[in-house]
Amino acid sequence: MQRFIDKAVIVTGGGSGIGRATARAFAREGASVLVADIVSDRADETVALISDEGGKALAYQVDVSSSAEVSRMCDAAVEAFGKLDILFSNAAVIDKGAPSAEIDDDLWARVIGVNLSGTFYGIRAALPHLVKTKGNVVVTASVASLGGMQGGTAYTASKFGVAGLVNQFACEAAVDGVRINAVAPGGVDTNIFDGMDDIPAMQRMVRTNTPLGRFATPEEIAEPVLFLASDAARYITGTLLRVDGGVRSK
Repeated sequence: MQRFIDKAVIVTGGGSGIGRATARAFAREGASVLVADIVSDRADETVALISDEGGKALAYQVDVSSSAEVSRMCDAAVEAFGKLDILFSNAAVIDKGAPSAEIDDDLWARVIGVNLSGTFYGIRAALPHLVKTKGNVVVTASVASLGGMQGGTAYTASKFGVAGLVNQFACEAAVDGVRINAVAPGGVDTNIFDGMDDIPAMQRMVRTNTPLGRFATPEEIAEPVLFLASDAARYITGTLLRVDGGVRSK
């Protein structure tokens, strides 16, 4: 199936995990993909994988917490591909599950800056281009967009904000024919726990709290992203689609 032939796509956080899997999935279905990541080597690796699979992609280094860098990223995609059809706003950082008392000002600012401000900057910069193509945005939210946890205060706050942005932008952009949606993953088999004190304990906790009893693969998140970005979802906007193995069903 080639749902995205001649489509131009930006994937932020495209150097690993969900971003890499989704960039590859878009490219396999015919899209030209700008793979954006703060670590240029990781973006290059994703582009190499796409090229090996016969796809078309371009690496781009960006810190999404910088409004100016994000604007230049969108302009670079349009310059390279001639237009912009889809933004997958996926870049995010975590706070290592820290409770409120352990989150200092720098950590708070970084998590909010990347996860919330970065989402805002991306959608705002992409919209003028998406209006021209009647394109759409998909954002990576989280099960943390739907409720609190024992830790992760900054991350939860940022992802609640992301859910609000999706709703607000969806209302604003609908008049121009642009759709804005989000996926809300639960535990995904990526490097998200790197740097935490007790990674096995965190992994056990996620599995125990997930009715399906396992982590998702990045590809299992990429598939719903592509659905929301496709014409099959042309009457869906402002939606937060849970892809969480049932976590928020409990």
